[in-house]
Amino acid sequence: MDAYDLLSKLVRASLEFDKKSVEATALMIARKIKKDHPVASAEITKALSYSGFENSAARSLDMSPLPVDRETRYSLVKLSEPIEMPDPILNEYARKQLDDFIKERGMLSKFLDEDIVPPNSILLNGAPGVGKTYIAQWISYQLNLPLVTLDLASSISSYLGRSGQNIRNIFEYATNQNAVLLLDELDAIAKRRDDVSDLGELKRLVNVLLKELESCPSTCIIIGATNHPELLDKAIWRRFDRSLTIPMPEESERMLLLQRHLGKNKDFLKKDTIEYLAHNTTNINAADICKLCEHIKRQSLLNPELNPDIIALTELFKISRLETKDEKILACKMLKGKFPKLKTRDISHITQISLTSVQRYLTTGKEV
Repeated sequence: MDAYDLLSKLVRASLEFDKKSVEATALMIARKIKKDHPVASAEITKALSYSGFENSAARSLDMSPLPVDRETRYSLVKLSEPIEMPDPILNEYARKQLDDFIKERGMLSKFLDEDIVPPNSILLNGAPGVGKTYIAQWISYQLNLPLVTLDLASSISSYLGRSGQNIRNIFEYATNQNAVLLLDELDAIAKRRDDVSDLGELKRLVNVLLKELESCPSTCIIIGATNHPELLDKAIWRRFDRSLTIPMPEESERMLLLQRHLGKNKDFLKKDTIEYLAHNTTNINAADICKLCEHIKRQSLLNPELNPDIIALTELFKISRLETKDEKILACKMLKGKFPKLKTRDISHITQISLTSVQRYLTTGKEV
């Protein structure tokens, strides 16, 4: 049995939380690959030398144990290693801003030599699903640094003053590590202080956060992310070197997303079908477009006898629901216009509109 044969056993043991089997199987893999892949073997052995699941990643990355809440002993942050991932698909301006940020981090010593304060923070805002967390993970990969993510569930405490202390501990940890700190859902801890409905404790928390951001050294990289920029305290914006709005994907970006995430399945779809998907996902975010691709691939595998184009169009209308009569009429006519060979029954199946209604919409546009 070679190392590849042991991978399925390792995955099963991991999913079943069978730590003993995970350790035994991983050790066997390390031994079998030691000759051809000594570095990977050493990494596996090193990870196995730490018994705790909570801090094993931190220790294997030569990082200090994760900060914990004093009362609950829960970790205040989540730690993930940098993993290889494709570049985010963004418009030219947003991509240029991110590329410049990465480039600036590579010129840290030059900035310091020229007595220039190096930029170390970026605030990402945009609707849910546009890729803010993905961008943070990508920056972690580009800089080859672990990603430390604020865990709101354990950081926010009901005890007076405890939340502020937790935030201080998180920043102290991030400052002392060579890592990227992601403050996800930043609006939860950085709300406007002029909001009269908020408690004094939340306002004190904002003051703590402002102080920590201001005193954070240039060697510590901070990424803020929020779905609600209008809720952020005005002073928070000034603490970040860059603020970048991540917009909903344009049609050209949606096309690239579809082509990337459909994978080999795109070869089974007509060009017109992919163009239709890209054109008619205007109000769908990047995450849901990726999910759409997964649904198309899944249904294509489950139903190989069905027309892949009809499968793709059907999945589109499952997430892009038709609410009004006018929307239904327009959808039926657009489908027939784009795909003249589609039968009325096919359009009914794709849109989930009754067959008689589709017939009427295509002829007169009137309801049955």
